[in-house]
Amino acid sequence: MIDTLLNIQDLHLKFDLYEGSSHVLNGVNLGIGKGERVAIVGESGCGKSTAVRAILGLLTGRNVNLEGSIRFTGSELINNSDKKLWRDIRSRRISMIFQDPTAALNPVFTIRDQLVNVIRRGSNVKNKRQAIDLARSALKRVAIADPDRILDTYPFQLSGGLAQRVMITMALINKPELVLADEPGSALDVTVQEQTLHLMRDLTEEAGAAVLIITHNLGVVREFAQRVYVMYAGSIVEEATVEDLFNRPKHPYTQALINAVPKLTGGDLPTAIEGVVPDYIRPPKGCRFHTRCPLAEERCRSPQKMINVSRDHRVACFLATEES
Repeated sequence: MIDTLLNIQDLHLKFDLYEGSSHVLNGVNLGIGKGERVAIVGESGCGKSTAVRAILGLLTGRNVNLEGSIRFTGSELINNSDKKLWRDIRSRRISMIFQDPTAALNPVFTIRDQLVNVIRRGSNVKNKRQAIDLARSALKRVAIADPDRILDTYPFQLSGGLAQRVMITMALINKPELVLADEPGSALDVTVQEQTLHLMRDLTEEAGAAVLIITHNLGVVREFAQRVYVMYAGSIVEEATVEDLFNRPKHPYTQALINAVPKLTGGDLPTAIEGVVPDYIRPPKGCRFHTRCPLAEERCRSPQKMINVSRDHRVACFLATEES
């Protein structure tokens, strides 16, 4: 990949629990180029959000076992204890847009206080008056018509759409290189969600920032992303451009996800994916989807590596590689 910004290689994550070791991430490989919009899509509980927290170094504790490599602009982040590096990354270089903005914002401080704090921590602007002016200007850029009123409000006084716009402002105000967006807008109605995605896409393109968006919604993937990784039970099963994924899905899980989406134009009814996500303490051997896959064979119990089926399309499935 040209101008790689984030490179994750063979990432494994285990939580040591009383019942046993829970293998939540299983050899994840992922890359993001500068200015690129990438999505990770999968069912709830598949490990998408956990992978994002690993990037930010938020998975700590005696029961956490994280192995592999996470490199951001060449710097290894796993087991990195450089406090200055982490402060720079979390305050300026990588930002986060959370799923529920009202829960992510501090309820006891005004929007003014929170934006000023973010600006002064992650930029060269230390003067409070200058920081307020910058916050006001940034709120206007996310189409907030009355920024002075919003600056004086508390998070609980904002609608979901306004809170999400404030969250986007907070994430982009220090001009990060990478934005991590965890189910942005999923708590909002469909119209406001679409407006939020368009706004986020336009502002990140203007800033030249890369985006890693986490979602279970294939509509969001089609609308926002350029490339997509499909995750199932902690494993990446397919990687492709958005066009290839929707027109030529190769992995049975990807095909099942697409078939489960209701179609506005009629045709076949959506088909539910039978079965449940496997137990992470006792995961199935080989392909973790084989216990639910209608095409599963005995060899699916053996490990399957990602194989190129075309220039920008990779898949972890014996059947898909034979078809290509």
